[in-house]
Amino acid sequence: MTVEFTDENIKEIINSGKPVVIDFWAEWCGPCRMVGPLVEELAKEYEGKVQIGKMNVDDNVETPETYGIRNIPTILFFKDGQLVDKQIGATQKSVLATKVQALL
Repeated sequence: MTVEFTDENIKEIINSGKPVVIDFWAEWCGPCRMVGPLVEELAKEYEGKVQIGKMNVDDNVETPETYGIRNIPTILFFKDGQLVDKQIGATQKSVLATKVQALL
């Protein structure tokens, strides 16, 4: 199950000790609708190992600004509280799975 990230809870989750994957998206974004189901599948597959979730850029503006999110979908990958990788634009599940696996 995906986590709903917000400007209010993001720092606590990133610093929780678990690897974190954040999908920055918006309702109106076509490529985001293609990537969203893949992120949800990965959240189920890595449940308990990696915190995987989504942040709506229309509802949360501070965090996208902090990380320089200019295009969506953008997926950020964190390990030990540090940004270690990113994926900009739509991609295949296998690419995302490889990046998630690298966090473990």
